[in-house]
Amino acid sequence: MYAIPLGDDGAELRPLEPWHAEEFLAHLDRGREFITRHIPFGSQATDPASARALLTSYADKRAADRGFLHGLWLDGKLVGGLLFRVFDAAAGLCEIGCWLEPAGTGKGLVTRGARVLIDWAVDERGMHRVEWHASSANLPSVNAARRLGMTREGVLREHHPYRGVRQDIEIWAVLAPEWRAARARTSHNDH
Repeated sequence: MYAIPLGDDGAELRPLEPWHAEEFLAHLDRGREFITRHIPFGSQATDPASARALLTSYADKRAADRGFLHGLWLDGKLVGGLLFRVFDAAAGLCEIGCWLEPAGTGKGLVTRGARVLIDWAVDERGMHRVEWHASSANLPSVNAARRLGMTREGVLREHHPYRGVRQDIEIWAVLAPEWRAARARTSHNDH
């Protein structure tokens, strides 16, 4: 459909759709233990049918304008992705999140891809508030929110149990005027 280059290292952001089910399952199988350390994303996708069902659930959300998935490809290989878990155009509120297999880590893929999607959400869709929720124990995710210029607004202490431990969930967010101002400063510094 389309691919958005994320730099000159072969990284691309593309829609992640039901027809990618086998590639998605292979990616999850490579990174399952790593991906599910802090989040249950993909844990129910254990065969082609359940992988397709997960992707279809997000295709349905996209059709309803309530959320969607994008994959992160590196040199033609799916290594992770970004999702709008919540997308409420009427309220001007969305929540973006991510997942990666180990081969996708340490390359800035999440930050680069999230910038593209946040630009789109703010500029094209009129989102006023973009949230990022992360377990306090998930330092790579917390650091991604920080790199995106988000503000840590609070911690939901012992919010929910995951793998037998109650998780502290950090809420990070950026507001549209803050995003635009930071982007203007960045582009001004590039010249």
